[in-house]
Amino acid sequence: MESRILTPSIFSPASVPAEIIVEYTTLVLAICAVIFVVVSSLIVYCVARFRERADDNGREPPQIYGGGRIELAWTVAPVLIVAVLFVVTARTILTLQKDEPPPGSLQITATGHQWWWEFDYADLGFVTANELHLPLMDDTSAGPAFLNLESQDVIHSFWVPQLSGKMDLIPNRTNHLWIAPTESGVYVGQCAEYCGTQHANMLLRVVVEPRADFERWVREQQRPATNDSAVSVAVGRAVFEETACVSCHSVRGTPANGTFGPDLTHLMSRTTLGAGVATNDRAHLIEWITSPDHLKPGARMPAMQLEPAQILAVVDYLESLQ
Repeated sequence: MESRILTPSIFSPASVPAEIIVEYTTLVLAICAVIFVVVSSLIVYCVARFRERADDNGREPPQIYGGGRIELAWTVAPVLIVAVLFVVTARTILTLQKDEPPPGSLQITATGHQWWWEFDYADLGFVTANELHLPLMDDTSAGPAFLNLESQDVIHSFWVPQLSGKMDLIPNRTNHLWIAPTESGVYVGQCAEYCGTQHANMLLRVVVEPRADFERWVREQQRPATNDSAVSVAVGRAVFEETACVSCHSVRGTPANGTFGPDLTHLMSRTTLGAGVATNDRAHLIEWITSPDHLKPGARMPAMQLEPAQILAVVDYLESLQ
């Protein structure tokens, strides 16, 4: 899955909406470049042609008032340019903005929290966090991915440059975004609206994979949490369920049903912790549980003040959540 982590760039589109945006951007840049060249050339011409010369003897040059053809040109040309941009912009907006999911689309609710992402695959029966998996669009695909964007607290913004345009997540409002990926890979996204202390560390990854791999991932996510019988895992699960962890986190198939924090049912299937702040491994799990604020200052997760042995046992349990 991690073989192709692609650097964010709007000029390397890997989805139909992103390709539409790049085409529009290229047209606007081309028009602006032509205007720049024409205006700059006229300025250079005027400076060279009408500069003061040695034989002018300080005389004032002839003063010419009015010029019908010039005035017509600088009126008609901007009107035509604006008209073209208006038509192209309107067409692009109408193509990109969809308020209703297309037939056969994969519907996902993306919720922004301070400072992490929640992805609810309601039709498929599971919830995950910070890593969005999408199937590659091909001849067998029924439709694009259709995202319902919501916010739990403040204004956030969903932006994965190679896959789509920026779209805000606003409290008490649902916005929409669609993605039709055309190339597999792991795409890095970002909250693009300042949302508080850890705005810069509110990252997300979008994993685009062939449909067979996506369906395999879905089956794994639909399974309940692994019931490992190892003693250390059992002890860690007991500690986890006896503390306030269950008030914030969910683990399907267990008494933990909190919704304030990420669903942990398949925590170890994710590559990062804290919305991209650290890699998801044992050392960082220990550090995260011991002092979340050390890894992510301002994080809403409190330090649970567990004994070292309890922390290790909880980590053993979390590592079993494959």
